[in-house]
Amino acid sequence: MAFVRLTGVTYYDPDLAHNSYVLYTGSDSITHLIDLNGAVVHEWPFAGVPPRIIDPALTGERLGDVGVQLAPSGDTRGGIYANGTVGQLTWTGERVWEWGEQAPGGAARQNHDWELLPNGNRLLLVTIPRIVPGLGDEIIGDQGLYEVTPDGEIVWEWRAGDHLDELGFSEDGWKALQHTVSRDPNDPWGYLEMNSAKTLGPNRWHRADPRSVFHPDNILISLRKANVIALIDKTTKAIVWKLGPYFAAEPGAQHQRINAHKVPRPLDQISGQHNPHFIADGLPGAGNILVFDNQGGAGYPPAALGIYAGSRVLEIDPATEQIVWQYTAEDSGQPSWTFFSSFVSNAQRLPNGNTLITEGMNGRLFQVTPDGQVVWEYQTPYEGYGVAGEPEVREPRVPGVDRLSRTSLIYRAQAVPFEWVPIGAPQSAPEPVDRRIAP
Repeated sequence: MAFVRLTGVTYYDPDLAHNSYVLYTGSDSITHLIDLNGAVVHEWPFAGVPPRIIDPALTGERLGDVGVQLAPSGDTRGGIYANGTVGQLTWTGERVWEWGEQAPGGAARQNHDWELLPNGNRLLLVTIPRIVPGLGDEIIGDQGLYEVTPDGEIVWEWRAGDHLDELGFSEDGWKALQHTVSRDPNDPWGYLEMNSAKTLGPNRWHRADPRSVFHPDNILISLRKANVIALIDKTTKAIVWKLGPYFAAEPGAQHQRINAHKVPRPLDQISGQHNPHFIADGLPGAGNILVFDNQGGAGYPPAALGIYAGSRVLEIDPATEQIVWQYTAEDSGQPSWTFFSSFVSNAQRLPNGNTLITEGMNGRLFQVTPDGQVVWEYQTPYEGYGVAGEPEVREPRVPGVDRLSRTSLIYRAQAVPFEWVPIGAPQSAPEPVDRRIAP
């Protein structure tokens, strides 16, 4: 019996969904821009980790520029070592900026995140092979940040391994971290797996108190394997605020507790989280932190997780450290395990208050209203072996290939305003779609 996988748009309510384009790199290592009907409106033959259409306000009003990875490094360890050069392409594919050969070691080793800053520089999340004090005598993949000028000069640097004592590990946590590194010093995803870095940008906390730690230039990072969300002071490089790694002990995991959906409530155990960022000015929830809490295995020592695995998207008030909004499958009337991605994934707040969610492990993108109603759902049709590396290659030892079996995985998607690209809005009117299989 042949297995048929339902792909494309499976549900669309145009009256409730926020209409935009959506950008993502498929497992075919091609970056696709689709409309909410699922039609591909443009493609670039490169992967991005993540790909991102750039706000024209940062490109001299040129429309449709995209950031992607351009060349593999040739490093056989793959993973966070795999990227050789990163760059910016125009809508038609012209390279307007590329960086990597002038980087330390001759490769950008950019992974997981990047940002074009208002001053024209780029903030790049990178891998820095080095000996990390306290973690043995072998060179390992430390992760950090470079700020790089348009000319390619590194003008600011931050290395995670210099700040381990600021992360709040317990004695058992330190032992677990050291044991993990000694067991696998060449872990292709890094001992902390730093998976996002984003400047806060203008925000209400800083406007109310310029002395606040939430200065627009400060950088919010995620350390997936440590279960830590941390804020870096751009000037001192110190970690000045954080969530995790440990939380007040409560019976069971978040999906098994009484009042697990009551908000506001204190933040409880995050695990394996991705893409925490301040919701930008002008959007509902501005100044709060939006994060995809994978509830995947992570932590030093490992966090206790529940039997009924399920991910959640959390909106957190950074002043009170309380959950003020959340989404789980149960908020759509489904069992918790029907929404789960133990790794990758992200969430993005939309202008009408909806949230675009990437359930990356399963290649599913969907949009929910504030009350949890799914109003758009899409299953990627693209499968392949390359996720963050080269185009599809069937030889498993080729550098840059992330998986040894076919997958439909998506790392991170972006809702793109129509006015950011040269083709404008779609010409055809959206139509309701419901192709879901009834339970």
